[in-house]
Amino acid sequence: MVQTPIYMDNHATTRTDPRVVEAMLPYFTEHFGNAASRTHAFGWKAEEAVDQARAQVAALLGAEPREFVFATGTTESNNLAIKGAAHFARAYPQGEKWRDHIVALQTEHKCVLESCKELEREGFAVTYLPVEPNGLVSLTELEAAISERTLLVSVMAAHNEIGVIQPLTEIGALCRSRGVLFHSDAAQAFGKMPLDVEAMKFDLASISSHKIYGPKGIGALYVRRRPRVRLLPLIDGGGQERGLRSGTLPTPLCVGLGYAAAIAGEEMEAEADRLSRLRDGLLRNLARRIPGLRINGDAERRLAGSLNLTLPGIPARALIEACPSLAISTGSACTSASVEPSYVLRALCLPDELANASIRIGLGRFTTAAEVEFAADALAAAVSGLTGADGAPT
Repeated sequence: MVQTPIYMDNHATTRTDPRVVEAMLPYFTEHFGNAASRTHAFGWKAEEAVDQARAQVAALLGAEPREFVFATGTTESNNLAIKGAAHFARAYPQGEKWRDHIVALQTEHKCVLESCKELEREGFAVTYLPVEPNGLVSLTELEAAISERTLLVSVMAAHNEIGVIQPLTEIGALCRSRGVLFHSDAAQAFGKMPLDVEAMKFDLASISSHKIYGPKGIGALYVRRRPRVRLLPLIDGGGQERGLRSGTLPTPLCVGLGYAAAIAGEEMEAEADRLSRLRDGLLRNLARRIPGLRINGDAERRLAGSLNLTLPGIPARALIEACPSLAISTGSACTSASVEPSYVLRALCLPDELANASIRIGLGRFTTAAEVEFAADALAAAVSGLTGADGAPT
């Protein structure tokens, strides 16, 4: 017997793994010290826990622990990476002409796009690069967009709405060859697919805890040390986190992020295989029962548990209302209040009619085969109820 509602919106957030909660609990009560208090055992214990968490996060990316700055999440990390790099370049120009140009994809997360827009208001130049209809960037167009003025390229590793995985190694090599910083919003990719800061030439990478079954309110920014990446902080204060992010560290949340990363590292390969099989089975089941069903984004280069589907003629919101037993979405949780068609799907050249008929499904660690089968039946029944006897929308 499947218990409803069934959660299938794991791109928006994930359930905190009970193992992570157990690891965090002592740091709320027993080991409650401030990691910056270095004169007594309570502070030492907290600092030790934070250091371990930093090492656990670093191990998942092949980085050094000291290259990570803890933050409240990916939004803050993305802001710090993009604005911090731009502001440092302006404050400390190299040579007569400082670099004042940013390149970002049109499909980036809103916090990246809004950071870029703020920099435009400050006088920086930004190129918003289109993507191919499959959601992937053209390396030829990316190379053409980079000029002598380009400071930074920002490309999301795996997309939060359509699940596509960009050619990170090729992008990193291109940026490094042109002396351009490569920043990646890796929130959806971290802990779900192999990432390596050396192989992919990341200079800056943003990650989040609540996307990998850790607590909300904590994330981190990878800041390369060699060759060194320089940023100006967004927050002034006591100089914690190497002066890049002042504020008392939330030790329990750091512990949670670290332990969630450790679990992900151990289980990633097997979990990706399991989710791929569930996802592909769900897609086959739905395609057999729903005429005209199409998948948005590259069918092969995508996250294991990710599907973005268009059901022509069926408004997504009507479908979701007809499926109260399923927790699915129309797109990013950060733009769910918008009545506009998804800007991401528009960037894939989908007309508004099809963009408004698209749903996002995110399978996760706690999704079962029985739930996937139930979801297929529920969606097929809802589509049947929303169409007439001839299959046309009612």
